[in-house]
Amino acid sequence: MPLPPLPESAIVLGAEAATWRDAVRLAGAALTASGATKPGYSDEMIRMIEEHGPYVVIAPGLALAHARPGPDVLADGLAVVTLATPVAFGHPHNDPVSVVLGLAISSIDRHLESVAELANVFNRASAIPAIAAATDPQTVIDIMGRRS
Repeated sequence: MPLPPLPESAIVLGAEAATWRDAVRLAGAALTASGATKPGYSDEMIRMIEEHGPYVVIAPGLALAHARPGPDVLADGLAVVTLATPVAFGHPHNDPVSVVLGLAISSIDRHLESVAELANVFNRASAIPAIAAATDPQTVIDIMGRRS
């Protein structure tokens, strides 16, 4: 199963975020800019982290922000945000985070498949630092295994 689309409009490089909430809002804004979500999806992603803790920090330096399928999800989508200065999410081992992925999936079944596909991308140890160092969207798309 392929990953959700990753258009250039959903890639933000070298962003500034003071807190993890700001970083998640940047990922949400990128998903909205790509047409995958409504603006309220950012609040849903933040609420999930507030309720369940920093479980979204899935590897050193990498957070996968997401929320359940719902009315704020218009289409499956993926966003990538790199941070100029990493932020702490409160994870005991994987903080600070320099790459935030935003994931919006319209169905529960696809949600689990997409998370598994993303895990495959980041099984490569070089993927997180390469994305963090990317200077153009096409580089990120290539690293994510997508060709536009």
